[in-house]
Amino acid sequence: MKEIKLHKQWVIKAPLDSVFKIMTDFEKLPEYFPDVAEAVEINKREGDHLEIEATVKSFGRKFKVKMKTEILPGKGFISDNDSYQFGTSGHEEFLLSLHPEGTLIDYTYQVTIHKKWLRIVATPLIKWYAMKAWEKAVINKLKNMLEKK
Repeated sequence: MKEIKLHKQWVIKAPLDSVFKIMTDFEKLPEYFPDVAEAVEINKREGDHLEIEATVKSFGRKFKVKMKTEILPGKGFISDNDSYQFGTSGHEEFLLSLHPEGTLIDYTYQVTIHKKWLRIVATPLIKWYAMKAWEKAVINKLKNMLEKK
């Protein structure tokens, strides 16, 4: 199996536009979410279409990712991401909708591991660990920034 599909939903007790503003401010992601993003550079911007180079952190390593991202105004973003260094590519969907308690985040990441040896080792780790780590580093941080205590 080359592809792994990760999916989870969360509710943030904050207005949708506040969540959208933070999560689509890509250049500030290292400031907002330092546990997953070290550096982000937008190389090309045409309307809502961005080409981004990022240095990200995962599984205790740093690696470069090239992202072709489309911002969906008021709804989130979708992105096709390639990490040649790590041997993966993925399709990411970060979608927002109104919820009675605030904003529903519907997150899907479909990752393809290109190296067979890495697929054998990484597949169980990714399935078990990746979404938990992302929730801790991004969603919980987002809740701390936006939810009123």
